[in-house]
Amino acid sequence: MDTQKRARLEITDRQGNRILSENLAGQTAIATLQGTALSANRGTSLNLDWVESVRVNLSAVERRAATIVTRRTVKKDWQIAWLLRAISCMDLTTLSGDDTDERVRRLCAKARQPIQQELVEKLGIEELQLHVGAVCVYHLFVETARRALEGTNIPVAAVSTGFPAGLSPLEERIAEIRRSVEAGAQEIDVVITRAHVFGAKWQQLYDEIVAFKDACGPAHLKVILGTGDLLTLRNVAWASLVAMMAGADFIKTSTGKETVNAVLPVGVVMTRAIREYAEETGMAVGFKPAGGIRTAKQSLEWLTLMKEELGNSWLDSHLFRLGASGMLADIERQLEFHVTGRYSAEYRHPIA
Repeated sequence: MDTQKRARLEITDRQGNRILSENLAGQTAIATLQGTALSANRGTSLNLDWVESVRVNLSAVERRAATIVTRRTVKKDWQIAWLLRAISCMDLTTLSGDDTDERVRRLCAKARQPIQQELVEKLGIEELQLHVGAVCVYHLFVETARRALEGTNIPVAAVSTGFPAGLSPLEERIAEIRRSVEAGAQEIDVVITRAHVFGAKWQQLYDEIVAFKDACGPAHLKVILGTGDLLTLRNVAWASLVAMMAGADFIKTSTGKETVNAVLPVGVVMTRAIREYAEETGMAVGFKPAGGIRTAKQSLEWLTLMKEELGNSWLDSHLFRLGASGMLADIERQLEFHVTGRYSAEYRHPIA
């Protein structure tokens, strides 16, 4: 194995258990990786040899993450283009204990027009019809959000399965998913049982996520690993791989409620797991960092990570989301500075 391969999330010799790419005839390609067309993830059987062979070089991952914030920058018009792309990939989110129907309606109005019309005109981007990637709410507000977004193609995402702890009985978590889908949610963000990872109970974790996937029906499944709770990058790599084998459409870092949420070293491990999975199976899985992403600069860092680790196919909302809300206000301020030369006050860019 060459040096470049060793610096990545390593999946060592599979002793003949390598998963072969399926025949993609008749399957719609949703991405390309190094010139190979990839289909949407349909999952695979659980391959324990593959899981147990995973290794993570901690120092190499940390060095790689550090280069993202120091080695590459984008300026001027290019920066504006990247910030607009970040908005289009954003899951605009409200998950507070004091959420109300009115707050959700205001959030949806912001989702439909994420930056002020005056800025749209000054930037000359009217034809983009810019909007966010999705609106993410508790199950209670799915119908409110769906009604507020009628006439758009902005999906409603619901957090489910006993969010954020994920410790309610499995039957209740599955029923919650079904209720959210029936209410109109097109995406479901589920929480795994972290104890399955700590105990290396891969079959139980796999079966849990398969059950969640079945309950989603036509809705996309975004699997929250709770990486801040998983303690080690190797646990993150293991959980990522099992989630993808079980059929996850996206793997997501955090609930936003952990002490440590989305950080770049975790992003390196998860995106490289996605790349390994795509190379082995011919199927693409999306990625969603969430929690603690509050600035325009951070959005550029995550976009850079996606471009360099996975390529241009993952710079679109069907395979990349940023779980954030406060970040939008900072991006809007950066856009205003670009066109006026002045930073506006934060209160001029409310979310909800």
